[in-house]
Parts: sequence; C-alpha cells; structure tokens
Amino acid sequence: MEYEFIHDAITGDAKARFSLEHEVVGPWIEVELGHDSAKLTQLLTAIDNVEKGHQSEVIITGHEYSVVINQNDVEIQTNASLNGVEQLSEMLTTDHINFDQNESAACGIDDFRTLLLSWSKFTNNL
Repeated sequence: MEYEFIHDAITGDAKARFSLEHEVVGPWIEVELGHDSAKLTQLLTAIDNVEKGHQSEVIITGHEYSVVINQNDVEIQTNASLNGVEQLSEMLTTDHINFDQNESAACGIDDFRTLLLSWSKFTNNL
C-alpha cells in the first residue's frame, strides 16, 4: 500500500494520498479518523481483539465509511456500497463523466496498524 501524508497549502489540514487501488483509504482517514484519538484507540483495540482471537470480526461504522477487521485483512468501504445503493445511471456513465468508482480497499492487519500509527504521528495525535 503506497501513500503519503501532506498538509494542505491553504488550510493546513492533514491530507492522505493513496495509490489507485487503495484510494478510498485517503478520504476515510481524513473524514472518519482525522484527529480523533478515541477513534484511533477504538481501531487499535479492535485489531488487538481480532489478533488475540477475542473476536473473529469487528465492524466499525462511521458517517461515510465502514471498516471491517478480521483475521485475514482490513477492508474499508463506503457506506453507500454496504447499503446496496444503486449504481450510477447508464446515462451518467456513458457520457464519460469521471466518478470515483473505488468503493472499497483491503490491506493486511499489520499494514493497517502501521498506517494508523503513521497518521497519528503525522497529525501529532499520539
């Protein structure tokens, strides 16, 4: 998983940019995690619980995105994709209008933990 963290030149806000196959992780980390230390703790605790076998799967539903943590990997999905919202109409997609169709991304648990800790350090949230 390739990514970089930057500060917006105008607002100073922390931004996350990810490779195409993990593109959805950027908005998730900005919108759902941001500077929220309680959310960070919740995610790290969920990872520990799954790794130790206390839970087989943990789903954390946010405002726009959800995270599914299980023994094999971590998946981030838009809530719209989880709720079965209809795909874009054919008229919109055939007019070559560019919409972000990357509604989910997955990575390993260790990579996800490293990502969370790196983001926390970048945003001074440790």
